[in-house]
Amino acid sequence: MNVETVEWDDPSAEALRAAMSREMDERYADMAGFDFPEDFSVARDSVVYTGLARTEEGLAVGHIALRRLGGELEIKRMYVAPGHRGNGVAVALLEAAESAAASAGAERVVLQTGDRQPDAVRLYEREGYTRIPAYPPYHLVPNSLCYQKRVT
Repeated sequence: MNVETVEWDDPSAEALRAAMSREMDERYADMAGFDFPEDFSVARDSVVYTGLARTEEGLAVGHIALRRLGGELEIKRMYVAPGHRGNGVAVALLEAAESAAASAGAERVVLQTGDRQPDAVRLYEREGYTRIPAYPPYHLVPNSLCYQKRVT
């Protein structure tokens, strides 16, 4: 599996984020009226790394990004297309983002996921991420699960 660095606005990256949004909208349909904090969205100028996983044929099947959030680097928009899950794509994406974070001088990365993503929770815990208290802005969002991993 090849993970390449791309710009945030790369068309394949945008398509994968849109697919992720549709899937999350379904999983969290009952929260459609919830007023999410502004920091919940990802501002382009906060992104320090965007990675795409591609098959040998060049098809983009996974996405991950790192953004600056306060003094932290946070993993955002981690997504693997459903037909490619369970094949090591997510692990390759995490390793690429962790490497980028370490290269940027971070001691750890943090992330937030939701309680309706047990597949993501299993992945993060299996890959050495440990639960931490919900950090801003996620402390305001019901069902938030936050994690960290040391990268140096």
